[in-house]
Amino acid sequence: MNLQRQRPRLQISHGPKKKVEYEQPPDLNSLSPDLQPCSPPSFFHSENGLAPVQDQYLQIGKYIIHQANPSNENCTAINKINGEEFICKVLPIGKYRQAIAPYLATDGHPNIANTWEIILGETSAYVFFERGYGDLHSYVREKKKLKQAEARDLARQIVSAVNHCHENGVILRDLKLRKFVFKNAERTELRLDGLDDAIILENENASDTLTDKHGCPAYVSPEILSARNGYSGKCADLWSLGVMIYTMLVGRYPFHDREPIVLFGKIRRGAYKIPDSVPARAKCLVRNLLRREPSERLSAAEALDHPWFTRPLMVEPPNRPVVVQKGVDQTVPDYEYHLDDVSLDSSLPN
Repeated sequence: MNLQRQRPRLQISHGPKKKVEYEQPPDLNSLSPDLQPCSPPSFFHSENGLAPVQDQYLQIGKYIIHQANPSNENCTAINKINGEEFICKVLPIGKYRQAIAPYLATDGHPNIANTWEIILGETSAYVFFERGYGDLHSYVREKKKLKQAEARDLARQIVSAVNHCHENGVILRDLKLRKFVFKNAERTELRLDGLDDAIILENENASDTLTDKHGCPAYVSPEILSARNGYSGKCADLWSLGVMIYTMLVGRYPFHDREPIVLFGKIRRGAYKIPDSVPARAKCLVRNLLRREPSERLSAAEALDHPWFTRPLMVEPPNRPVVVQKGVDQTVPDYEYHLDDVSLDSSLPN
């Protein structure tokens, strides 16, 4: 029997007024590779040149926190009582409520990260989350593409998470494969782990019109590139959802090019092709999400009721050779640059 560990009722407690340094840190070789910090080491000047600064180990309540870089808010943590591993966000005490608001607004959904515990220090808030088992972007790269049955099971969880967010007035803005991590080592269950870029609408009747241009280029919707007077945040999320499902089934982005300006031109024209290897119902769902006109896209609730999710799987068509365009990457890259790093101006192609 597969017994799932239940999250306790969210605890918000006050930690020590001063940080307690843990003099004998535990053996961190047992930490999962998914939990290892990815920030480069910081350095200090010594008589012999540059030398690495010793990592910080802090004891906060029953947790030992490994902070490899004090400027990085994401740390690893171990419950010193039972050895359980967690992710810990170290946030300024005056800003932590705003930072965790999207998590609290969507609390309780099985496919969205839930805050496990919050400990308030003198200057920082320590917010603990359950550990993950790798992200979906890396998994798709590893697999090249997913079989229809696996893609459908994972996509249903993703759409359910997006639907719950939208129903609770949370706009994700930067929806992408990397934001979802696996909840279990078998990599069959997902959760949305990145709500840091999300915004919350004031109430259920509030407009979801946004004006900022935020997100990863491969996932950005055409109206974000062209909007002058704002765009629907929910509809932009739905476009990104279509990109995710396409990528899981095909193994590459629907819109891809090494040059951002060419990439944006393809997105604005809606120029993509679904391979014949993708089953008809899956094609139908993707096409109803990747519509240039935002109002024509399926909502997340409508997507959940799509026949690809509700009816038995169709037989997958036989694979046909893929014609690779010269100079264009056909697989999901191992990096993602951000819209903030790319100029979005009127010089983009129509």
